[in-house]
Amino acid sequence: MSEQIAKFERFKALHQQAQAFVIPNPWDAGSARLLASLGFEALATTSAGYAFSKGKRDSAASLTRGEILENASEIVRATHLPVSADLEDGFGAAPDACAETIRLACAIGLVGGSIEDATGDPATPIYDLAHAIQRVEAAAEAARDLPFLLTARAENFLCGRPDLDDTIRRLQAFSAAGAHVLYAPGLPNLEAIRTVCAAVDKPVNVVMGLRGPSYSVAELSAAGVRRVSVGGSFARAALGALMRAAQEVRMFGTFSYAAEALPGKEIIALMSETRPERS
Repeated sequence: MSEQIAKFERFKALHQQAQAFVIPNPWDAGSARLLASLGFEALATTSAGYAFSKGKRDSAASLTRGEILENASEIVRATHLPVSADLEDGFGAAPDACAETIRLACAIGLVGGSIEDATGDPATPIYDLAHAIQRVEAAAEAARDLPFLLTARAENFLCGRPDLDDTIRRLQAFSAAGAHVLYAPGLPNLEAIRTVCAAVDKPVNVVMGLRGPSYSVAELSAAGVRRVSVGGSFARAALGALMRAAQEVRMFGTFSYAAEALPGKEIIALMSETRPERS
């Protein structure tokens, strides 16, 4: 637990800096080690990237809590970095389900995790505000006195409800309910990002690499963002490289893709059994 507390303190401090930091999203132990070797200061799991690696869709209906936590545990064990997890909707509509997910997440060494307000039901894609608040309150209470940073997600813009005012209202309510970090994926532009950051009193996470316009870390920092994630986009980039390589071989019978592949010696070094020491 002492190591986990130290990771938690490092992770918390990253959110208190004047500039945004990037928290990339590995989908397995190997990608976690690669990212750690590049000097990133923390990692976050991606339910999408993990789902793709298992030949599944990214949804709470396709992924069980056990699967998500086992994947997160592999990533925690792979590096010395603090790891936060994409915990979907908390794996249950009831507030108690969210609380139990937080407790289980902390027990495997995670120092953070997110709970979203999406229901998974196309007919009613977002939990009503009162219920969403209760879920965050339960998660925050479970995280109390634990080395765990709770992120609350407002999913309006990913669920066909591009209502900025309601998104801000939700994030403000989630902050009051005890969330430590706020996150509204899919915000349409830098002005919307700036408006959200100005309207809330907790660090804001923004995701890049999904869709829509792209902004630099410097631009996002100037807008008030404190954490930048990439969601499943690194996993999609890897799959894109695989697709292009396979298409080259299948269509042309050539193998030029290998010129851009990582050398085997580099990969072997990264995947050595000894976990990297903290610098």
